[in-house]
Amino acid sequence: MTWTRHHVLGLKDWTPEEYDTLLQTASSFREVLSSRTKKVPALQGVVVTNLFFEPSTRTRSSFELAAKRLSADILNFSPGTSSLTKGETILDTAKTYLAMGTNLMVIRHKQAGVPQAIALEMDRLNTGVGILNAGDGQHEHPSQGLLDLFTLCCLLDFDHPRSGLLKGKKIAIVGDILHSRVARSNIWSLTAAGATVHLVGPPTLVPEWFKGMEKESHQGKLFLHWDLKPALEKADFVMTLRLQKERMTDYLLPSLREYHQQYGITHRRLAWCHPHVKILHPGPVNRGVEISSELMDDPDFSLIQQQVTSGIAVRMALLFLIGTLSINN
Repeated sequence: MTWTRHHVLGLKDWTPEEYDTLLQTASSFREVLSSRTKKVPALQGVVVTNLFFEPSTRTRSSFELAAKRLSADILNFSPGTSSLTKGETILDTAKTYLAMGTNLMVIRHKQAGVPQAIALEMDRLNTGVGILNAGDGQHEHPSQGLLDLFTLCCLLDFDHPRSGLLKGKKIAIVGDILHSRVARSNIWSLTAAGATVHLVGPPTLVPEWFKGMEKESHQGKLFLHWDLKPALEKADFVMTLRLQKERMTDYLLPSLREYHQQYGITHRRLAWCHPHVKILHPGPVNRGVEISSELMDDPDFSLIQQQVTSGIAVRMALLFLIGTLSINN
């Protein structure tokens, strides 16, 4: 398939063919990462700017390393020491980096829609700059959804990962669905792959209106639960989400202890799942809250470290596909 997507702002409108192109490209870069040199000149001379307006460890480091592995030049933005503190607008900040020769911008912001606004401005100016959404508010986190998809597909067929491998698989997503951009991206990618997705958590964090997303999803099915057991029964994969402690001030939960008692994933609760069940978590993990420490560190069940490794290959693939298109245009 010829790649035509100039920006990656979300996964809602992706086709199965686009997913497979991304997965196959990531698979080829995974081989590069396992080689002795670990580097290719694919984006030599290309300038990648990381515009992270909110804190991040995994995503920012992963994008930076991915760009370096592709031989790109990297500019890193830190809001605390930038001209934003002097009143500069976000769009003017982006234009400043544009004037420095930026070809790709990786953008993370606590407000939904910021990457889209910058992409619209770059298109209006006919710059050819590609925009990658690294997480915006409660909208989406597409690269996380893609690396989760890649992790699962590689587990099922390491040499030839493809989205169709998840058709008919049951995947439970547990936790703070309401505030999770990761959950939204995974809903789109996993249902597009034909998986059956079960969302579960407290009613305050899994509102009933999420069921409406099924009408917009692709091949798979989407179910909501407020009780953990039916969501986990015979599940092939369980994805736990970070419980955002700052939400406790909104009185959405009685306590972290009670949350773990009702929704925390443990070895005992995995007995409800498929015998070969695997668990995922986008990180950072609140040990003993979303998941027990023993389970998190159990290599027989946990795919958390594989997710981190997959993230580099997937982000290399995204930068390469969008970067190549930007250069050619």
